[in-house]
Amino acid sequence: MERPQRSVSCRARWEKGLRMDRLTIGIVGFGIIGQRWAACFAHAGHDVRVYDPAEGQEAVLHEVLPALAADLDSLKGPAPAPGAIRLFPTMAETLEGVDFVQENGPEDLSLKRRLLAEIENHIGDEVIVASSSSALLVSDIQAECRVPGRIVLGHPFNPVHLMPLVEIVGGKATDAQAIARARAVYEDIGKKPVTLNREVTGHLALRLMGAMWREAIALVRDGVASVEDIDRAFMYGPGPKWTLQGSFISNSLNADGIEDFLRKYGPTYQAIWDTLLEARLDADTIRAVSASTAAAAHGRGPEELRAARDAGLVGILRAVAEHGAL
Repeated sequence: MERPQRSVSCRARWEKGLRMDRLTIGIVGFGIIGQRWAACFAHAGHDVRVYDPAEGQEAVLHEVLPALAADLDSLKGPAPAPGAIRLFPTMAETLEGVDFVQENGPEDLSLKRRLLAEIENHIGDEVIVASSSSALLVSDIQAECRVPGRIVLGHPFNPVHLMPLVEIVGGKATDAQAIARARAVYEDIGKKPVTLNREVTGHLALRLMGAMWREAIALVRDGVASVEDIDRAFMYGPGPKWTLQGSFISNSLNADGIEDFLRKYGPTYQAIWDTLLEARLDADTIRAVSASTAAAAHGRGPEELRAARDAGLVGILRAVAEHGAL
């Protein structure tokens, strides 16, 4: 089978690191993640071609996408020339002429490998395939690929259309140029990518969250404080400062630089680390955390809380864009 090839001019743009012209983006998998990726790319002016074998995707396109576009308009301003989002009945039609593929399939290694193999049948050898996987390692999913060097992780943070973070990771066979090209695409649509130097379970943000959340859950389990007060401690303590400047820069401002901070307060942190609680998600712990979380919600349902979160994020992210250190 002859492989589709992109134009020399498109390849030259990648290699020179220039700002993208209007690209054609392939979205494979149109669930919650894929829908929001599509909205991001289209709002940034790129045309989007979508494939998902599930029924009812046309209704999703017309019911969900306008609200996502409105969120992006609130955050970034109206798109001057948004791209088109189109659904296609087959993978081959979807990926015809695409410049970049964002894959959003289920977290199943064997299925992911089959999916990537099918994607590769319909794209040129230079087209990057980025996976939104949150749990699988790139080395594992690229192992049976025809061109494994172009496979990268492009893991977003929820809600994908609003949150700027994208974690980029390569596998053992990934080319460094593929990582650079993926980063250029994400930066072009306004994302804030981070690149990991090596693979690790959970990538970067989830590991940081996991470390903090392990202690938070153990504090609830052991009756030290309620979910509401633990979340308040973070929201009104380190949360706002870390949102604007991150933990290292923020802490360095509490002393004469980060080295001075670590020398002054290192023993305190070491004492905390030495007494961190062991968290196990057994049945009793889950019940305790669930009950305390329900109490913290004060009767508000998930839709109300989700709407409030998304509306609040717009204001926070605007402030970060204006005043953020990173």
